[in-house]
Amino acid sequence: MQERLAALEQRYQALGEEMSKPEVATDRIKLLELARERAQLEGPVTLLNRLRDVETGIAEASELAADGHDTELQDLAREELSELEERRATLLEEIQVALIPADPNDEKDVILEIRGAAGGDEAALFARDLFRMYTRYADRQRWKIEILNLSETGQGGIKEVVCRIQGRGAYSKLKFESGVHRVQRVPVTESSGRIHTSTVTVIVLPEVEEVDVDIRDEDIRVDVFRSSGHGGQSVNTTDSAVRITHLPTGIVATSQNERSQIQNRASALAVLRARVYDAERHRRAAEQGAARRSQVQTGDRSEKIRTYNFPQDRLTDHRVGLTLHNLPGLLEGDIDPVIERLTEAEERERLAEELATA
Repeated sequence: MQERLAALEQRYQALGEEMSKPEVATDRIKLLELARERAQLEGPVTLLNRLRDVETGIAEASELAADGHDTELQDLAREELSELEERRATLLEEIQVALIPADPNDEKDVILEIRGAAGGDEAALFARDLFRMYTRYADRQRWKIEILNLSETGQGGIKEVVCRIQGRGAYSKLKFESGVHRVQRVPVTESSGRIHTSTVTVIVLPEVEEVDVDIRDEDIRVDVFRSSGHGGQSVNTTDSAVRITHLPTGIVATSQNERSQIQNRASALAVLRARVYDAERHRRAAEQGAARRSQVQTGDRSEKIRTYNFPQDRLTDHRVGLTLHNLPGLLEGDIDPVIERLTEAEERERLAEELATA
């Protein structure tokens, strides 16, 4: 581990020197690549420096503890030595976790997609509840949310919403939300008080740069049409909405929430780029046999990941066996306890895999 840490430290310093070169400072894409790599190394390097400070303290305390001339000083040194050794053990554990190869997408912004699935109007209403939950959570994180496409129902629900969430570590926290969310409650339209079960699908994609995925002009078809609200009501008198089709894969992205066609084209292209990147990522993972990895890591969208039971005021995340109460608070964006448990589960599994292949 010491050799690996030393190599990481050397790479961290080399990246800093490379970024300071004039020819790199003026190359935005190159500078971004180097900055991303350096940011990933910053954690382990910081921990290494702390470990060195602690080990220096241990050496000094050990020397004082062995000095037989001052009994009182020896006792103090032994006490400090015990504390420093505990701190060293903690740091070694933290370093072990920090050395797990990071998900290269963790620091990226997010394309979030929410769609009502089984359950008709009730699914659409719960889709709005989930969108509100993620909006409130983003507010707590001081992230920026931009709606790219929104299709509503007459009852105030959401058929589909696609939005961009920008902020540090957005993907690292939200990637576990991909999947089928099930709700059990009495719909507001239910006169007999019968509990209904509905589902909503959530997709979380890392927003990628042009350097991450190349979409050529000849590989896309762009269609423009008039933006409309729910029920077909026109919200724009010009053909400003944009639909882009990626011809090699058939993947489609639409944006109609911006005022101009140029803005909608840029937004639709950002969504398309994320979807194409995600499809390619899953194809490669399947080829490499990574489909066997846990649902926490893959964010497998084919399975139910979470249940929101309103009569019992209970949220259950089925991947980690987590049960929490206080649904009103959770739906107001207080979902850190869920995300923290999922993050811990991912770290444990990735650490086990790392140790198994070491």
